[in-house]
Amino acid sequence: MKTVLIPTDFSSSAMHAIDYALNLYKCERTNFYFLHAYADDVYGPFKTNGETSFEQQKQAIKNNTDKSLEDLTQKLILREHNPKHTYKTLSAFETLVDAVNDYVNELNVDMVIMGTKGQTADKKITFGSHTVQVFKYVQCPVLAIPLDYKYQQPKKILFPTDYMLPYKRRELKLLDTLASEYKSEIHCLYISDFEDLSHRQVDNQRFLKEALSSAFLYFEIRPTKKKAEVIMEYIKKNNINLLVMVNSRHSFLEDMLYRSTVDVIGLRLKLPFLVMQNLPR
Repeated sequence: MKTVLIPTDFSSSAMHAIDYALNLYKCERTNFYFLHAYADDVYGPFKTNGETSFEQQKQAIKNNTDKSLEDLTQKLILREHNPKHTYKTLSAFETLVDAVNDYVNELNVDMVIMGTKGQTADKKITFGSHTVQVFKYVQCPVLAIPLDYKYQQPKKILFPTDYMLPYKRRELKLLDTLASEYKSEIHCLYISDFEDLSHRQVDNQRFLKEALSSAFLYFEIRPTKKKAEVIMEYIKKNNINLLVMVNSRHSFLEDMLYRSTVDVIGLRLKLPFLVMQNLPR
């Protein structure tokens, strides 16, 4: 039984991510938790006028949140009616990152799936600020789904790696299970001008082979230039359906996430993006 947490702000982007998640786990017994964190809703619009107290405002927004979450689940039950799926709702008077982290730990969540942009996000970028914050700070695999991406089974998965990380077994097992379900190819892309691997890299590559035994594994090397360009070219040439990267200290992904905008890949990435965590916060 998988446990999937889906943050929602009730936008079209969030609904699109829900649709993707239901398709992805269509044949697997899954508990879906729909979460709305409403601290920003309370603090954003609240202005005291002498008639409405803070607590009244907070309670009103909580009531609206709970009603919207209930409406969402009823809509899905009527539309989907998949006996393998259960739907549960969560509302939290917290920031999005804090709420997601709390429930990831409490519910032992396998994956967080979310849209890439909320209601107020800049249309010119792929990832809104909330998505980037979840990528950076949530200790769980996070899968982000671009709004204009039409669902395809993840038959071809790109996994850029330098083989320097001691990968987490649980997260690789999640990826291996996904590959097994869809008979997927996983393309491990090493961007380097040198083909020879160190002993550490060889050990980590061997661990990948063992942990991803259900996938059709391909080990590719491409010469170093701008890493984002290499990744984007590979995605285009090989019809990749899912990009997977690991967030770790001093990694290319961490460098990308700490820029003011995700300009390296975020402006152009048009396919689902799974971020696995190897970074203590």
